Amino acid sequence: MTALRLATWNVNSIRTRVDRVTDWLARAEVDVLAMQETKCTDAQFPTLPFHELGYEVAHVGHNQWNGVAIASRVGLDDIEVGFPGQPVWAKPDADPAVEARALGATCGGVRVWSLYVPNGRALNDPHYTYKLEWLAALRDTAAGWLADDPSAPIALVGDWNIAPQDDDVWSMEFFEGATHVSEPERTAFRALTEAQFLDVVRPFTPGPGVYTYWDYTQLRFPKKQGMRIDFILGSPALATRVSHAEIAREERKGKSPSDHAPVLVDIQRI
Repeated sequence: MTALRLATWNVNSIRTRVDRVTDWLARAEVDVLAMQETKCTDAQFPTLPFHELGYEVAHVGHNQWNGVAIASRVGLDDIEVGFPGQPVWAKPDADPAVEARALGATCGGVRVWSLYVPNGRALNDPHYTYKLEWLAALRDTAAGWLADDPSAPIALVGDWNIAPQDDDVWSMEFFEGATHVSEPERTAFRALTEAQFLDVVRPFTPGPGVYTYWDYTQLRFPKKQGMRIDFILGSPALATRVSHAEIAREERKGKSPSDHAPVLVDIQRI
């Protein structure tokens, strides 16, 4: 029985890092890669290097902000931009818009959602309220998917912009009063796990000190001052098939890296 290798990576500008991303795809033998923060429009996405490696690509991006994509060499079917009920963001004096933060596709029999959860910015910022509304809507929609089909293999993957546990940040004192570690955010994340979407990576990568993100400033990476904010949450039918998981920390090194590392799982095929 072979496995399907699924990965997620906040690439922090795909046009800047396409060579690093495609090089890693080839070395790591990834079948499906969900990307976040592509920072480009659909027309600007560099699809050719992915096609040359045998990957189909779906992408949604409206400008130089946000943007999510899925690259797959095992099929890319039933592509869906945004999840039902996804909240909109309204800038002052502008029409509300659905941001490019969620993209779904069926790849090798697994329903994959590439998710870029809003940052929140600050506890008193309107983006924080938006973030909590976004997570609540995702939880309700995802619970509905399982209610309709409890056996559905679903992977909710991406940059969640939440550190669910104290061990998921290098210093709780440093983050006191900040986003990513507040109780409402952690409660919103737990609501997904209580809806039976399980963190399928943590059992293979126990903490503390196991991170997926390191800020570019203050030498955070060499000082090992990071955060675990990138996750793969699997439905019950998918979680039981995960045979391996890892955080590819080495990809945070070298020339012009993303500030996030890839996270991957191997899913046994049925």
